[in-house]
Amino acid sequence: MNQDEIIKGLVNKWIMKADKDLLSSERELSFENPVTETVCFHCQQAVEKYIKAFLVHHQIYFTKSHKIINLLELCANVDSSFKDELNDADNLTDYAVEIRYPDVTFQPGIEDAKEAFAIAKKVKKFVRNKLNVEEIHE
Repeated sequence: MNQDEIIKGLVNKWIMKADKDLLSSERELSFENPVTETVCFHCQQAVEKYIKAFLVHHQIYFTKSHKIINLLELCANVDSSFKDELNDADNLTDYAVEIRYPDVTFQPGIEDAKEAFAIAKKVKKFVRNKLNVEEIHE
């Protein structure tokens, strides 16, 4: 297996993981009383993974971080449209860790969850378009 095949395989793995996070959010939102912090967490995770797929594709090193703005800045070094088009994705950063613990007073409501899902779908479409990636199946 050559380096291009290895990178393509890694990109596909990041995208598959992101797709599963997004699917988890979509399924949770379909319930009458969705667990909104779960939706928001998985949307944040999906966004992070889609962006990391782009970085892997371009062989850009990134540290282990949940800060979406930092990842977008790395992407913008390759394609400036990332910060312009996906700037609102950074709104999901707080859903990575903070809302998962009991001492946090903010709990996202249904509108927050729907907004997070819309942003995650936008990031999915944007990154897949940039990578020219269709649906991936395991």
